[in-house]
Amino acid sequence: MSHDDLDRDVRRYVFQHFLETALPPTDEQTSSAIGVSLSEATGAYRRLAASRVLVLEPGTLDIRMANPLSAVPTGFPVLVEGKQFFGACAWDALGVVAMLGGTGVIKTSCGCCGEPMTLELADSKLRSTEGVVHFAVPVAHWWDDIVYT
Repeated sequence: MSHDDLDRDVRRYVFQHFLETALPPTDEQTSSAIGVSLSEATGAYRRLAASRVLVLEPGTLDIRMANPLSAVPTGFPVLVEGKQFFGACAWDALGVVAMLGGTGVIKTSCGCCGEPMTLELADSKLRSTEGVVHFAVPVAHWWDDIVYT
């Protein structure tokens, strides 16, 4: 199997597992599920991280993010069809809703004053368009430190 084919299969499995369980799989789970050696699975994890498909915890092969999904709780919980996921930021939270059909709820807080905010989306449209999403880091620098961003 070519690296491209392996990486595609690993990527599909990671997202499938994440969406079914709201958690990313381990490299061992991925290896077993797609029928490849652990070293092949870990190589794919590293290549997917290098191409910014996955974000790994520093010094490990533990998935922190499979964009737009976050494996760790954040201030951007997303509810879709009774399942809770997390986006790493407001942009990713909207991306989670979009990838799951366009209907969901994001419960967060105002970055300025801390007041609770609820973003409801139906058919890929915000039900209320009041408010502003502010990105403190310019897009060109998000990957300088994607966890902070």
